[in-house]
Amino acid sequence: MDHLCRLHGWSLRSEPRRVFDAIIFSNELDMLEVRWRELHPYVSKFVILESNTTFTGIPKPLFFASNRARFAFAEDKIAHGVFSGRTADRGSHKDPFVLESAQRGAMNGLLHRAGISNGDLLIMSDTDEVPSPHTIKLLQWCDEVPPVLHLELRHYMYSFEFPVDYSSWRATAHIYGPWTQYRHSRQTNIILSDAGWHCSFCFRYIREFVFKMTAYSHADRVKRSDFLKHSRIQKLICQGDDLFDMLPEEYSFSELIKKMGSIPRSASAVNLPAYLIENAVKYRFLLPGGCIRPSE
Repeated sequence: MDHLCRLHGWSLRSEPRRVFDAIIFSNELDMLEVRWRELHPYVSKFVILESNTTFTGIPKPLFFASNRARFAFAEDKIAHGVFSGRTADRGSHKDPFVLESAQRGAMNGLLHRAGISNGDLLIMSDTDEVPSPHTIKLLQWCDEVPPVLHLELRHYMYSFEFPVDYSSWRATAHIYGPWTQYRHSRQTNIILSDAGWHCSFCFRYIREFVFKMTAYSHADRVKRSDFLKHSRIQKLICQGDDLFDMLPEEYSFSELIKKMGSIPRSASAVNLPAYLIENAVKYRFLLPGGCIRPSE
């Protein structure tokens, strides 16, 4: 690792940092398993917070708690917490970003209970934003790493068949300190390039797409009930088209023009998570040619 540290202008540590991987979990069970299997050799604690409501105030099951046996391989590293969410009144319009912010605040307490200390490496990202093992090893073994780094991730949609671009940057790596707070927004101008993968809406079942579309912070984009028809969703997944008939608001006009139309397909399985490739049959739906999804 010494030469890699020096190539980045850093120096080699005498021992690796402890690594805490912290996520707020919704329902992405398959991506969670890919993430934890990929990072298990390097992570000291998997810190996972889930709520009994969505960011939009809809009651939901505790998906991780009810499927915890699936993750027995990591049991000794798991710190799990439950956030008691607020249910939205019928017809109310609670701001989902307020509920999301409250959960991110609760994560700070869970990290303390998990035993994080100053100098530990903390990964802050969504479940589907997966840093590569190379990235984790680099940051845990090198000294003089910036206290906060954004991680540039290769962005995919629906599966690894549809690479979008390298626009995913919200995931961060922190050298934990007294003022570290769990956030998912811009925190520095320093970015580590080609640091992993972001697979958005990468679900096994159509019902999981429907849940995500109505549950997450941008659910206001579901303008009509027919947006949730299973046949429509299946068609758009296989075409690489936008489920919401609109592109993210952060794109500039020139970027919007470039991104009109379907996402170009990729038939490559190169530089994807190793666990995914080693278990290609189990995760066929995440690989090129596997776009057909069962409803349940």
